[in-house]
Amino acid sequence: MKAVLLVFIGGGFGSVLRFGLAKFLNSTEYALPYGTFLANILGSLLIGIILGMAMKNNSLSESHTLLLATGFCGGFTTFSSFAYENHVFLKAGDFTSFAIYTIGSFVIGFLAVFLGLYLVK
Repeated sequence: MKAVLLVFIGGGFGSVLRFGLAKFLNSTEYALPYGTFLANILGSLLIGIILGMAMKNNSLSESHTLLLATGFCGGFTTFSSFAYENHVFLKAGDFTSFAIYTIGSFVIGFLAVFLGLYLVK
């Protein structure tokens, strides 16, 4: 039960922060949904750092990992918004934004995880 509560609390904080970024940065004024993009990239970097710290000399407990990686990063990042925003690009025939957003999210997201892991070595 403790694990579920930790994930719930972390997820709540992550979701609220992602909502704030989306409200501030996702706008019809911009071609790309920068709030979702930033949340996914920062979340990737954070999960790399968190899991890297957890693996390094067990410097984070299982509870900390559940709260931060599973909960916070899980709530902060969002594949469902990413998928929907790409659907909107495709429906509008905006293949350039679709390609930039999709490729950029995957490539930079992976690199952010690797950077996070590298930073804690």
